[in-house]
Amino acid sequence: MVQLLKVHGSQNEFFILDQTELAHKLSQPELVALTKQITDPAKGLLDGADGLLVIDQSAHADALGSMQVINTDGSIASMCGNGLRTVSRYLSDKYHQDAFKVETMDSDLSVHREAPLASGVPTFSVEISPVTFNKESLPFQNLGGDTLINRPVPAFADGLTFTAIAVPNPHLISFVSEDVMNSDLLGRLGKTMNHPNDYFTDGVNVSFAQILGHNELFVRTYERGVGFTNACGTGMSATSLAFVMNHPDQADFDQTISVYNPGGMVKTRVHDDNGAYHIDLIGNATFTHEVAIPEADLHANNLQHATIHETGEQRDYLEFVSHLHQQA
Repeated sequence: MVQLLKVHGSQNEFFILDQTELAHKLSQPELVALTKQITDPAKGLLDGADGLLVIDQSAHADALGSMQVINTDGSIASMCGNGLRTVSRYLSDKYHQDAFKVETMDSDLSVHREAPLASGVPTFSVEISPVTFNKESLPFQNLGGDTLINRPVPAFADGLTFTAIAVPNPHLISFVSEDVMNSDLLGRLGKTMNHPNDYFTDGVNVSFAQILGHNELFVRTYERGVGFTNACGTGMSATSLAFVMNHPDQADFDQTISVYNPGGMVKTRVHDDNGAYHIDLIGNATFTHEVAIPEADLHANNLQHATIHETGEQRDYLEFVSHLHQQA
């Protein structure tokens, strides 16, 4: 039997599969097929998820393991901040280390265990980098320049300004009013930018942010390859960087920013190393269920014989979220 984990960061939900625990690793086509099946809300397990996080060995001497992120549609994400926190916890528990690096598609990222956000809420800090703004890295076209930083784009929406940042996932960000946040604009723009369009040819994550106070944000994201999620870790990180860049009177470098989202809250810190930015993303790494399944069934993409055990950690997380709502 093989154990999978159902996990979440800010209720951005995933399944974790550790390839190093298998007698025969799943091939890439098998991983994609499993992702599409297990994350499906109707045909999968536990009401589905936002993706599969695949852990494997790393050939890099300073990395404890590697992480691949497969979206629900089978596409590969270059990074996932919420997912990285849960993978970091898994590796930390497995190897009894509290600070290390994890290999991701574009870079080896530093991670470490943090003091819990609340009782029973394991918490990790993960590095979000590299950060780029150039149109080739996102990529985008037909936007009137090599970067898009706090500029109006009437083709996207009237009366709003937009910033495009790759972290390295591509993000399109706008700071909006409460009325715009509660409208259908984010969903419409997100769908448009993730279907064939003249601007972001590979699609883009779209985030709207509402400024709640000094170093305080609410962020909602339409995620490329997924759609609306409870939270997007790289989205909240990129939005935090846009916050301190575009609204310096309301946000500070190197200070903790509280970022609320539909799934709860994370904290971020934005660092400027002579123009080379990186962000700390700090939040929960919750394991909600353990799933035991025969290894042969994984290869056959058969979920019928899976047995599920609930960990009880979700109760503690929901208690944490309920206190956030009481403070709001």
